[in-house]
Amino acid sequence: MSSAIDRLRRSFLGEKEADCAALVVSPENRFYLTGFPSSAGAVLVTAKNAYFLTDFRYAEAARRVVTGSEVVCIKRMNDTLRELMEKDGVRRVFVEYEKVSLRQAHDFEQAFSKAGVAVETGPSLDAALEALRTIKTPEEIQKLREAQKITDDAFTHILDYIRPGRTEREVALELEFFMRRQGAEGVSFEFIVVSGKNGSLCHGVPSDKVIEDGDFVTMDTGALLHGYHADMTRTVAVGHVSDEQRHAYDLVLKAQLAAIDFIRPGVVCGDVDKVARDILEAEYKGAFEHSLGHGVGVEIHEWPRFAAGSTTIAQPGMVVSVEPGIYLEGKFGLRIEDLIVVTEDGCEDITKSRKDLIIL
Repeated sequence: MSSAIDRLRRSFLGEKEADCAALVVSPENRFYLTGFPSSAGAVLVTAKNAYFLTDFRYAEAARRVVTGSEVVCIKRMNDTLRELMEKDGVRRVFVEYEKVSLRQAHDFEQAFSKAGVAVETGPSLDAALEALRTIKTPEEIQKLREAQKITDDAFTHILDYIRPGRTEREVALELEFFMRRQGAEGVSFEFIVVSGKNGSLCHGVPSDKVIEDGDFVTMDTGALLHGYHADMTRTVAVGHVSDEQRHAYDLVLKAQLAAIDFIRPGVVCGDVDKVARDILEAEYKGAFEHSLGHGVGVEIHEWPRFAAGSTTIAQPGMVVSVEPGIYLEGKFGLRIEDLIVVTEDGCEDITKSRKDLIIL
């Protein structure tokens, strides 16, 4: 399997003149290209060579793991970049557009003009990186499977922990502690654990609210492993449920299963959203206002989106969440979320946790 740098060179620089280069500075895309996390640095890809530039704090560790590019320890970033571009005959460098500040772009232009290098700050490099990251390699999918496995195991573990008297914050901490004990590098995001009336807060923050008999408890969690993010939501009930809670849960599950069944190569991502949304809107209009799903990888939110109006065509290798929900202010809320991989003839659900209504 070719490296991400090789794929970027073929897909982006392969269409340019031989004197062109790509300069990647955002932490997420640096990691995607090198597999090495760092708070500072840059990746320069020319027609023939690739360089990972970082400072003394990271250089030794980077040399141990980075294989697709030469690790260069720098003191003054722009001076080193200029020297490398002069060495490789670069006359035009494409820089990320969305992730670079105006000041940084201005500094690049000033520094590189001394070597006769023109700076291109349009969106073309961003689009190329997005296209690469949207289609996961088998190696990336395996990393996501392993991160999801820890997340699934954490859900199984927490079922024996939740009871009346526990707080939302205690449940969130126990989930994180368990994941880290199982080898997670961290968590994918700040966990959402909400119960009872707080459940209508679809991105609610765990609080000191005590879980009570009759509450729904919604847990949106994910383990970070090998630099890749898992993402899963489950809603469980404590003690008992009302008829309305049970009906709402069954409807959300029906919407999710219908959407997953619809996903295959060639379908429009906006249509996937519509399948689930039509089911929920028929009975709970206005109670599901976020998109159905988002890509997941080296960032927790990536492309593509299962969102209303999206014209993206589903392709094999896409990894996307499917997360319908119902949120009723002052009453309760719930969400069910799985990660799916688009395959050659459909999709695979890599989230293995049960999703029938669990009453603890």
